Amino acid sequence: MNDLCKYLEWDSRFFGLNIARCQPTTLNSEQMPLILGWCGQNQIDCLYFLSECDDSQTVKLVEKHGFHLVDIRLTLEKRFNSPPPDPQDTEIRLCQTADIPFLRNIASHSFTESRFYYDGRFLKEHCDELYATWIEKSCSGYADSVWVIEVQGQPAGFISCHCYPDDGRGQIGLFGIDGTARGQGLGTRLIQQALHWFHQQGLQHVEVVTQGRSIAAQRAYQQAGFRTSAVQLWYHRWFSK
Repeated sequence: MNDLCKYLEWDSRFFGLNIARCQPTTLNSEQMPLILGWCGQNQIDCLYFLSECDDSQTVKLVEKHGFHLVDIRLTLEKRFNSPPPDPQDTEIRLCQTADIPFLRNIASHSFTESRFYYDGRFLKEHCDELYATWIEKSCSGYADSVWVIEVQGQPAGFISCHCYPDDGRGQIGLFGIDGTARGQGLGTRLIQQALHWFHQQGLQHVEVVTQGRSIAAQRAYQQAGFRTSAVQLWYHRWFSK
């Protein structure tokens, strides 16, 4: 069963539930009883499944067996045809330890369109803390860099960057703007800073994953030259009541 389902230690510990992920992105009717049986034997509360969006057989199968659609996962990509300009933005800098409380607060309110909130069965307090923890870990070495933009001397947004030099790829992780500072172009400036930094690392292209319902994020990336490269569907299957 290891090739079908994987128990998620971190998620389970964080949410206080037994959580697993279905490994393939396409399924057939022979696999489903094995998956559901494994979940029963291991007392799984919630099973994540990321499906290819164009496989109608898989979509019909999982919906028939109680999986609920919770998100549309968009992957966007930008390739460097020429060096991006250096923003030389004096209000953007690398994060510092003193920024973490500000960034935690921004993160805890910035991702309410994600699948964890939309599901409705994860406690909101846990969802808030998930993203606050994520940005704190990013500032503490999980990300290769975290850029912060200031407004009136106080952090008002962030973007985290991950490098994968073996395949010449960079990836944007978390990207958030404080609710009081939105609509001022801060996000565009952060994305431009991230692109410049990725190019400086010798990477050829950058990817980012966002939610299908996050129109503002999609527009920000599209304006920066990103194009959609993949669309997938997130499903959750709950077993606990």
